Amino acid sequence: QLQAYGGGLVQPGESLRVSCAASGFTLDDYAIDWFRQAPGKERERVLCIGRLGFSTYYSDSVRGRFTSSRDNAKNIVYLQMNSLKTEDTAVYYCAAVRVCTLKSSYVYLGQGTLVTVSS
Repeated sequence: QLQAYGGGLVQPGESLRVSCAASGFTLDDYAIDWFRQAPGKERERVLCIGRLGFSTYYSDSVRGRFTSSRDNAKNIVYLQMNSLKTEDTAVYYCAAVRVCTLKSSYVYLGQGTLVTVSS
């Protein structure tokens, strides 16, 4: 299973780190896809971190502000979000994929965590 957690309410311009933890399997066997879904909007893929720690960005709106990292010893992947904007408000999800491509299917999909950016 996968579980994203660490969401919350922050003000515009602030930072937040959400985590993705796995149980029952080893995260370093997979790349991890981060995506989000805002109320009333379609799912948007944000970025994917490969097994070696290199990220592929799918959303230009987060490039330069969001980064992802892995702690394989803890079986956790992080999404660091800086300079948050109100339009970043969404439920954030993580999913395990074989490789970072737009056509990748999710092997494991976790429950999301809500991030609200508001003044």
